[in-house]
Amino acid sequence: MTYYSGFLLAVPTANKQKYIDMATSAWPMFKRYGALRMVETWGADVPHGKVTDFYMATQAKEDETIVFSWIEWPDKATADAGFEKMMSDPEMQAPPEMPFDGMRMIWGGFEPIFDDKA
Repeated sequence: MTYYSGFLLAVPTANKQKYIDMATSAWPMFKRYGALRMVETWGADVPHGKVTDFYMATQAKEDETIVFSWIEWPDKATADAGFEKMMSDPEMQAPPEMPFDGMRMIWGGFEPIFDDKA
């Protein structure tokens, strides 16, 4: 069953191109380890809530934009094996400087419960 790794983070708006460059350069490694698709989205219409919202969840600052992304895998086993292999990959031993605060990134693995296309 298809499996998704999802990510939510706040990126300094001034670092948009650095983030795009980082994501673009990361895709070949994810693909090499079995990922089928990687989607990165830049917040365009992200409302502020009264009780909770993406900004509160990521502790976003005024000069940051919310990024929502996901990686599609054929199944959870492939995702788990891919992440394990990446941790020992020499490319990951000296990763480039992250254009965001990784301590505020939220991530998790998800199994689909509904999937349809028009």
